[in-house]
Amino acid sequence: MKTIRAGVVGPGSIGINHARIYSELEGCELVAIYDADRRNAQKAAAKYGGRPCTDLDEFADLVDVASVATPTEFHHEVGTLLLKKGKHLLIEKPIATNTAQALDLAATAAANNCILQVGHIERFNPGLEALEQQLRNPRFLEVTRLSPYPNRSMDIGVVLDVMIHDLEILLHLVRSPVISVDAVGIAVLSRGEDIANVRIRFENGCVANLTASRISRDKVRKIRIFQEDTYLSLDYQRQSGYILRLKQGSIKRERVKVIKGEPLQRELAAFVTCAREGIQPRVTGREAAAALDLAIHITRQIEEADPRKQNGSNPGLPA
Repeated sequence: MKTIRAGVVGPGSIGINHARIYSELEGCELVAIYDADRRNAQKAAAKYGGRPCTDLDEFADLVDVASVATPTEFHHEVGTLLLKKGKHLLIEKPIATNTAQALDLAATAAANNCILQVGHIERFNPGLEALEQQLRNPRFLEVTRLSPYPNRSMDIGVVLDVMIHDLEILLHLVRSPVISVDAVGIAVLSRGEDIANVRIRFENGCVANLTASRISRDKVRKIRIFQEDTYLSLDYQRQSGYILRLKQGSIKRERVKVIKGEPLQRELAAFVTCAREGIQPRVTGREAAAALDLAIHITRQIEEADPRKQNGSNPGLPA
């Protein structure tokens, strides 16, 4: 089996974990870490291996695959450069700052015969995989994602930072065009919204209600799905779930069987396999672009209702 040479662009709070996992994956070698600040690259390389780089061309010459874990505003520039050099990429979510950039990255990957996977990590949560096996025709979904204030990703609001995970999952599970969106959100500690609630209606009649907050004391990541005769509940964080079914006039509870594992390890292992074998990834650039497009629509709806903007002040929300 060919050893895949892997690298990480941006060894920050997220990228450093990519470096850790690449250094541990079978059939993979962490060979390079890029950061504009050499000290950051050297620190990560000293911990997990690879050559510290401050030049992207030098970095590209060393790797077959790379994770791009820079701030979102640099995803398109960095991703385009590496894809044009024939490198397979996993770009962290959101894929880009706007839909046009996201679609351009997908097109550039296709033109250069490169794998482009996007880091919507919950798609690799073992609990979701187990739950999907029970899905038939979802009619109503309730999604809650709460977390403490992160002190990172301050360039985007909670919808693009946190809720976008659930938007991508929602589009994947329902597989029907969105016909209406009703969103509210408020900024508490950031320029952009820190709390958001959205009700989404789909063409097939399914309705979803999503709540996301990044100023909660506790971490909560749950999805509840209602379909005919069945209620499914999943706790992403605990990787556990249960099902309530109507059987012979009474409700029966069943535990969802989950083989637990680290979602990021599963995600990167799948990415390396896709790169090695030329397999389409679970979350492609176009799928990530669709989730981004919906997230931007929600963010704009929240921005338009922001009283600070209506009062003439500048809320600084993403455009």
